[in-house]
Amino acid sequence: MPRSILILFLVSSFCLSCARSNFFQKTALVDQAEKEKIASGNIPDSVTVTVGRHYDKGFLQRLFFGKHYRELWATPVKLPVFRMQEAQGGLSPVSLGGGFQTTSLTLKTETGKQYVLRSLDKDPQKTLPKGLRKSFVVNVVRDQTSAANPFAPLVLPDLSKAAGIFYTSPAIYYVTENDSTFGKFSPRINGKVMLLEEKFDGKQNLTPMFGNATDLVDSEEMLLNRFEKNNYQIDQSLFARSRLFDVLIGDWDRHEGQWQWAVYKNDGQTLYKPVPKDRDQTFYRFEDGIITWLASNRLLLKKFQTFHEDYGYLPGWLFNARFIDARALNEVTQAEWVRHAEEIKAALTDDVIERAFRELPAPIYAKTGPVTIFRLKSRRDKLPQAAAKIYEILAEDVTVAGSDEPEIFKATRLPSGETKVEVFRKGSKEKEPFYSRTFHPDETDAITLHGLGGNDEFEISGQARKAIRLNVYGGEGEDELTDTSKISGSNRNIKVYDTKRGIQMELTPEIKKKLSKDVAIHAYDREGL
Repeated sequence: MPRSILILFLVSSFCLSCARSNFFQKTALVDQAEKEKIASGNIPDSVTVTVGRHYDKGFLQRLFFGKHYRELWATPVKLPVFRMQEAQGGLSPVSLGGGFQTTSLTLKTETGKQYVLRSLDKDPQKTLPKGLRKSFVVNVVRDQTSAANPFAPLVLPDLSKAAGIFYTSPAIYYVTENDSTFGKFSPRINGKVMLLEEKFDGKQNLTPMFGNATDLVDSEEMLLNRFEKNNYQIDQSLFARSRLFDVLIGDWDRHEGQWQWAVYKNDGQTLYKPVPKDRDQTFYRFEDGIITWLASNRLLLKKFQTFHEDYGYLPGWLFNARFIDARALNEVTQAEWVRHAEEIKAALTDDVIERAFRELPAPIYAKTGPVTIFRLKSRRDKLPQAAAKIYEILAEDVTVAGSDEPEIFKATRLPSGETKVEVFRKGSKEKEPFYSRTFHPDETDAITLHGLGGNDEFEISGQARKAIRLNVYGGEGEDELTDTSKISGSNRNIKVYDTKRGIQMELTPEIKKKLSKDVAIHAYDREGL
């Protein structure tokens, strides 16, 4: 470890000592008169609270671990008091959920429509190995919650609507310490500042925003269906648009668990459209401390990027979503990426952006509104250039997966060095492929064709002076590969992976085979969860 980093590490250890049991604020309330009213049962409509004044640290803490949004977490704001019988026409608690860091409670109306009430503050202690949960490391990790803007979700509905993507409409409430309507869940909810938003899961939660959708499912179900049958496909174009919006607003945490999918059925085909959720890392601010600046190095925690007026290190913004991006963006062309960026740029006018930020509580807007608006406008103007770069990053190595049904994969080598990949449903009367993309050698280093299940056929043809490397994984089933391609000046740019009995082929100068008795040779991660 470099001496400078070691010194900083020791300083931070000294500053933070061991984990503190009283890290979090005892109460969100800041007005003594309001505390007394609530204690007496005279509940006001709104109260003055802080979301997390425990993040308001001194000079050393800010120097080493960043200013972040500490001031916002500690700023008193007026918030409505949550009333179970009145919110959304009346709600009742259903089940407690949430990950290792947040508390979330599913609520429902009399008609069955669901909402989720989740804590704005986080406790990441359980994400650490058990041996570290009582060490100073807990304080470090807890403290970095302040890098997120807790009020950011409030500005996103108007921005999302203008950008043409799906969205929730969140509201922030205070739950009183003596609220009895949560029943057995009260100890986890009472006395906290919570965010309420729609729970887009299941057909009962469809709204007019989704048009003629028939259901709402999570990523696990979507991916299971997508790779089981080839009449299930993803709206890759809309997903690209949604991902551009993620990068625009500085939301780096867009892994597959952060998406729901609206289901659309038409003429025997099913299309999944992306519905983003959990927008709690928007406008992220991380690298404004000595240690956090070092940690955000590309070789360390590159995913923790900071919302500046430019995009900085774009691979960092994409890192957490690399699994779902690889499976849901493999057909999108550069022209599509740039077109979506230009449309978002045109739709998010200065007026739209400024109006959206007026949804922030006045004290919060005063402290962060103007500077965030400036940065967002700057990123908006640079979005087409960022889109072209995102395309280049994703185009370097592309996997095209079939399904458990039989498909025909056609890879045509073109004289210019490009490779056209098409995937057809085997035995179907359809003449058009359900997948088609032409890859360019100056953009793509390797193309991987993955047959998955079914008896698949791989047809490689065409002539070229040079060609993109092609990896073929037959997958389960009895597959067949035919290669009539001719690449001058090179050979063995086709690598075939399968079991010894799993694929039939005649060796050509272009093919290098790697066969095994172990079916793990053609394993493919379908879910990633």
